[in-house]
Amino acid sequence: MTDAFLIPDNHLGRATVSSIAVAREVADSGCASVACMNARDRNLLGFRRDLLTAAAYGVDHFLFVYGDAPKEGRRAEDLTVRGMMEEVRTFGTGSLFSGFPSFRIGTAARWDRPLNWRARADFLVTQITSDIESLIRWRESLDFDGQVYAGVLVLASSRMAARVNATIAGITVPQTVVEKLDGNPELGLDLALSQVEEIRGSGAFEGVHLVPVGRYREVAERLTQPKAPPGAGEEV
Repeated sequence: MTDAFLIPDNHLGRATVSSIAVAREVADSGCASVACMNARDRNLLGFRRDLLTAAAYGVDHFLFVYGDAPKEGRRAEDLTVRGMMEEVRTFGTGSLFSGFPSFRIGTAARWDRPLNWRARADFLVTQITSDIESLIRWRESLDFDGQVYAGVLVLASSRMAARVNATIAGITVPQTVVEKLDGNPELGLDLALSQVEEIRGSGAFEGVHLVPVGRYREVAERLTQPKAPPGAGEEV
């Protein structure tokens, strides 16, 4: 049921295997992948190394992000997301990898802010929001020719929701939802799936960037269940 997998890059500031290497493994298994690359961990030379590695491995779809605060060490200061996008378009002029024309670059976007330089991306992933109506209106008013994918998060607990509210700018989980999550384990799943259906029904987006946390099996099962026709189960 999934078209592609987004491969995290040192997610939450913890060391992991390179997203480029994992993206190659995913591709070898027959699935499409998008390698996330953050500005936090790279100076310019390291970024160019990763571009060459990706070109050699055949990894050509990327999501560029700024990156959370690192758990260890310091943030690199060379790069921003905007600088990474510009570097991909210009690095290696006159060489075998001139301009990396086959690379497709995406970045995150917020529905309550203008795109500005983000409009030069090939695709956008929206920040997660519970205000789906405003998200849809934003998309319908957007002058952007690329693909736009709406972010949807499955909330696992009130603790997780509170952490999201406290640490991620621009995301607000309503307090009424936070208070009910622990008493209803299915609430986070139900809310996420209802958002997916609303987004799909709008026809405004190319798809969703679904973050199921640990509930990916339940999400897949629910999304692939056949829907009952209107009026099914009603007395005649």
